[in-house]
Amino acid sequence: MSDETVKGIHADRVTDWLQAHVPGTKAPFTFSLITGGHSNLTYKVVDAAGQAYVLRRPPLGAVLATAHDMGREHKIISGVAHSTVPVPPALGLCTDDAVNDAPFYVMAYVDGVVLDTREVAERTVPEGERSNLGIDIIEILARLHQVDVDAVGLGDLGRKENYLERQLKRWRTQWEKSKTRELAAMDEVYDALSSEIPEQVGAAIVHGDYRLGNMLTGEDHRIAAVLDWELCTLGDPLADLGYLLNNWAEAGEENSVASRGAALSPTAAPGFPSRAEMISRYESLTGRDASKIDYYRAFQYWRLAAIVEGVMARYLKGVMGADADTSAFKAQIDGLADSAVERVRSLGA
Repeated sequence: MSDETVKGIHADRVTDWLQAHVPGTKAPFTFSLITGGHSNLTYKVVDAAGQAYVLRRPPLGAVLATAHDMGREHKIISGVAHSTVPVPPALGLCTDDAVNDAPFYVMAYVDGVVLDTREVAERTVPEGERSNLGIDIIEILARLHQVDVDAVGLGDLGRKENYLERQLKRWRTQWEKSKTRELAAMDEVYDALSSEIPEQVGAAIVHGDYRLGNMLTGEDHRIAAVLDWELCTLGDPLADLGYLLNNWAEAGEENSVASRGAALSPTAAPGFPSRAEMISRYESLTGRDASKIDYYRAFQYWRLAAIVEGVMARYLKGVMGADADTSAFKAQIDGLADSAVERVRSLGA
């Protein structure tokens, strides 16, 4: 029997759709919510033959107009699959709300481990393999930023120019719509970032959330798949590098404002490359100048604070399919905003 108890899945109707649109699937299916995501909901689907799939759908309720576009995310993964960037194969898209109350898409299940904490990294990846894993991560990012967007069908994904101006406007608007209280640091950082926008050199696919926690690491201790493309667009690739560096802790930063939560970060485990090594490798692979990377890091702290505020707001409204410790979210948002302030104040130093 199909399982009707999983929140966000109308199992009987989804079962019919899977059998009709994903070749080789065999009913009945079991559905389970994969924990760890705070925006779109991700489910593991296993058919009668034991074959696993992944289903992605929006949160359980009203969302901001431009967010959680399943068709767009499906298109991105399908396009990137034509490059050398590892992604799960996309298998089908459902745009008929009558099936599951909202659009969803299905992709292949890729075996791997999400290295979302230092403990998981230390348990999963031998110390002697961590440097090579770090280099793999930066090389994949460099390859992503060199993809010919028109050749993979993503040339119309978004405007290529004025990325930072557009992002500042977008996340300022999201902050104003989603905020649960006033936070002066967010206004200070917005003003500083708006007045110091670097010149954009070229354009590329920008993942928008590029970090180890959004990747599957395979048994060979290399990246098996890059996940969570919902924030992807076209624009300034250095934004991805800045975001990765903000999530790339180094030894000795456990109590540093510049790397809040560093003790828990997977890259705090011994053996990973330093930020300087990651930057140098990226520059050598792409030919890009990353000398203004601190601006992008400040922007990404500020942007992530706006994103997490929106996530917290959705949990408070009960549309995320699970409960959460919103006090922890608030502390994270405050820390991100403080980190952004510290970094923008250092730009003119």
